[in-house]
Amino acid sequence: MKHLQNINKYFLKYKWLVLWGIVFIFLSNYFSVYPAQALREAIDAVTNYVKYKETGDTIYRQVLWFSVAIIGFSFLRGIFMFFMRQTLIVMSRRIENDMKNEIFDHYQKLSSSFYKNNNTGDLMNRISEDVSRVRMYTGPAVMYALNTLFTFILVIGAMFKVNATLTWYVIVPLPLLSILMYFVNDIINKKSEAIQEQLSSLTSFVQESISGIRLVKAFAREDIMRSKMQEQITDYRTKQLSLAKTDALYFPVNLLLIGLSTLITIYIGGLQFISGKGTLGNIAEFVFYVNMLTWPVSSLGWVTAIVQRAAASQKRINEFLDTPPEIKSGAIEKFEFKEEIVLDHVSFKYPDSAVFALKNIHLKLQKGKVVGVTGATGSGKTSLAQLLLRINNSTSGTITADHTPIEKFNLQAYRKQFGYVPQDVFLFSESIRNNIAFSDEQRVDEDAIIASSKKAVVYENIMSFESQFETLIGERGITLSGGQKQRISIARALAKNPSILIFDDCVSAVDAATEKEIWFELKNVINMKTALIISHRIASIQWADEIIVLQQGAIVERGTHEQLIAANGYYFDIYRMQQEEEKELAVV
Repeated sequence: MKHLQNINKYFLKYKWLVLWGIVFIFLSNYFSVYPAQALREAIDAVTNYVKYKETGDTIYRQVLWFSVAIIGFSFLRGIFMFFMRQTLIVMSRRIENDMKNEIFDHYQKLSSSFYKNNNTGDLMNRISEDVSRVRMYTGPAVMYALNTLFTFILVIGAMFKVNATLTWYVIVPLPLLSILMYFVNDIINKKSEAIQEQLSSLTSFVQESISGIRLVKAFAREDIMRSKMQEQITDYRTKQLSLAKTDALYFPVNLLLIGLSTLITIYIGGLQFISGKGTLGNIAEFVFYVNMLTWPVSSLGWVTAIVQRAAASQKRINEFLDTPPEIKSGAIEKFEFKEEIVLDHVSFKYPDSAVFALKNIHLKLQKGKVVGVTGATGSGKTSLAQLLLRINNSTSGTITADHTPIEKFNLQAYRKQFGYVPQDVFLFSESIRNNIAFSDEQRVDEDAIIASSKKAVVYENIMSFESQFETLIGERGITLSGGQKQRISIARALAKNPSILIFDDCVSAVDAATEKEIWFELKNVINMKTALIISHRIASIQWADEIIVLQQGAIVERGTHEQLIAANGYYFDIYRMQQEEEKELAVV
């Protein structure tokens, strides 16, 4: 149960629903005891009538009264059972809602390294299947456990009050049930954990297969993927069947023990009736009580299984909830960029790497200035952008914004100053309009959407679609070309109207002519803002106020385009090579 202690805060939050649920459970059980007593009185009355030949009118009135009492008590019991479910089951649904929000909020706080080490299918499974299993604990398990407790207290109390000797005989099989539960619980728990882990693996495989379906088709690997899927499903089925066999053995044994109590009731009660120590009404009443105990006692096994499965699921959920976010928000709630962002001797390496991605970087990003960054693949260009956005924290050195360490700013307030166009473009399965307005749908109006799409040189493409800006984009923008996705991503960053723009190789998928057109439009925007332009193409950054050249994570050259050309170094070699490539393409 230690893994489920994290749920207690939700019970405290909905304490009034819990308390009313307990009241309704007690009342429903309280009124369920009286029909058995009315049945005893009715049978004893009929027995006395047959035995002593009492007047018929009297017996008819008695039977009628007992019948009305049984119906009335059953009706009251039904009403309170309805209220019981309306409080506790509703509470469990609210807890489920809160848990999913808590997990999703925590997911958003975790760093990018967390997502590199955990697959999407497992993340989805923990927020869906695992939470659903925990809900079964907070609702049905709690409800039936309390129901069983009150049933035992009221029913067995009534049984002892009527006939203590017969009661002891009836409850003899119950300890055997407890012993059986003790041995089965551990088996159920282990098998439930194995099932959930396999389900996560299965979900991840399906998610990756669907995301990469075009690659699967291109390499004609459908048969191989089908075979792997069959292996995953077979393993999952085997684990489920193993748990089902445990349940299949457990529940019949429960019912057998309950049936044994009924046989004992009839046998011992019959002996007492023959000896004159009991009545037929007592026997009927006790059979009624045993039947009342049948479901609660049987449900103990079911509830125990639910609790064990919930504990296994909550353990998996806690593994992620207990993972602290590496990037923590600061206390300064407001930030408005006014002067400069300075990287002072900053170095950075990824947690799972021994090699520094950036080494001793010193850089100033001044308001109204444009800084260009170039270098070979793997030189640290994207890592630099992620440090500026605080997607990662620097390993050493300091980054300040307007003379304040960026760690002291509220993350959302700080990041809202940036418009970021990543190298790996991601578009949501929404309309083009919603993708462009993603940064702030309430503030980005129609004029801003149209203007940003024109500046990104994608307006004409959008208008050529049948639904124009309402065109739905497939998953990850699958219905668009690479260049269209990049330009919509640029439009999304511009629509935000940020103080600082970061372009991370954002036109790599367009042709040279479109690239020139894009930068021609963007220059007018960038000249009024602060910008960091990352590109392996010199043509994209040669007009920047300062250019830095990265090589193996270190700045090897810096200056304006003219200064770097005159230096005749690494930058000049890149520029000359790209010029020759353009001449060759022009000839072709």
